[in-house]
Amino acid sequence: MILKRISILITLFLIFHFSQTPHIKVTNPSSWTNPSTWNHKATIWSVLRPSSPFYTSYTYGFDLEFILRKIAHISFFGLLAVLIYSNLKDKAWRYLKAWFSLTFFAFLDELHQAFIIGRDGRIIDVAIDCFGGALFLFLLYRYKKISRN
Repeated sequence: MILKRISILITLFLIFHFSQTPHIKVTNPSSWTNPSTWNHKATIWSVLRPSSPFYTSYTYGFDLEFILRKIAHISFFGLLAVLIYSNLKDKAWRYLKAWFSLTFFAFLDELHQAFIIGRDGRIIDVAIDCFGGALFLFLLYRYKKISRN
């Protein structure tokens, strides 16, 4: 049980670390340790107001870096969803509880990114994170169902 809790904390820490890293490039591991700078001009309202960039699409192109970033989103948040699921004791609505918890964390993660200079939070990334969680939870469900037969 303690290993499950430690693994979820490590995954949360890794997601937080990469969210905090400005100008990160998946294809350039040396950028994974860039020091972060907090945008002191940003406020919750400036990030979440209806006309903010939080609700717009990406401004960069569809290239290898973009694809790898989205695969990372799906993978990390999919793993997080499975870890959340494994840490829930109550059997009733366990998959849904794990997915809602993941959704809440994904939203907070993107909100956090909007306050880091060199990063941008996007609601579309919350959707991608939620898709990753739903995909991994579905695969877990199918695996459990097949292994019972």
